[in-house]
Amino acid sequence: MITDWDDAYANGDHIANAGSFPGMWAEQSSRFREALIADGRAELDIAYGTAEREKYDLFLPHGTPKGLVVFVHGGYWKAFDKSSWSHLANGAVAKGWAVCLPSYTLAPDARLSQITRQVASAINHVAARISGPIHLTGHSAGGHLVSRMVSNTSPLAPPVLARVENTVSISGLHDLRPLLNTSMNDVLGLDEEEATTESAALLKPALPCSITCWVGANERPEFVRQNDLLANIWTGLGASTRSVHAPDKHHFDVIADLADPESDLTACLLTPICGEGN
Repeated sequence: MITDWDDAYANGDHIANAGSFPGMWAEQSSRFREALIADGRAELDIAYGTAEREKYDLFLPHGTPKGLVVFVHGGYWKAFDKSSWSHLANGAVAKGWAVCLPSYTLAPDARLSQITRQVASAINHVAARISGPIHLTGHSAGGHLVSRMVSNTSPLAPPVLARVENTVSISGLHDLRPLLNTSMNDVLGLDEEEATTESAALLKPALPCSITCWVGANERPEFVRQNDLLANIWTGLGASTRSVHAPDKHHFDVIADLADPESDLTACLLTPICGEGN
């Protein structure tokens, strides 16, 4: 039985040298952006709305993109922006895909339902620029947001939703109700109604749906539970699902393999479940 919900969702307290990761991410991202800017394959700070943080970066492959990947960052909806994660586009870009990384207004300046709509607006905007299938991925809070995009109450425009071929929720939070018990809710401002309507695990998938729930095997037990929860429920509601526990990975390094074009995680992102083996 969980008695300390803050600890249940505290990642850095249980990861060695946790404080070194943000600086490392920022440095890797800066190097990646500089390389693609120099090659003429980066478009930065594209506005998809009027709010200050309603902007995305777009990284392009050589030649015509095979399709569009969108990566939505985490940070419990209250931290970070797109600039810390640019390097994670490398795997998909190297495989011939365009990759979009949006920022969004952070809590407490926006409620989670507003953030969900902002992410949908970013995807709608970039989808008008890049043709072909759309694959979604996000980490932690971003895993929640991409899962919401493929739920039956998705805020995506129907023609855009119809193009979403595959989703990978990495360390995603799929039932938000436990967060009502945490001190971070002083910032998030969730109530019971919003926690329910914004939880993918309490919704139905928008069919057809191919979704992988991917989590580090060494993550906090609550993240492993949240990961498996969505795959378990949605497989009974007609979605093609799988749950992956990545060996020896924790919450901060589980996303690193997105930068590797040959990694299992990149292959999972670029290959719909129904398309495996084809």
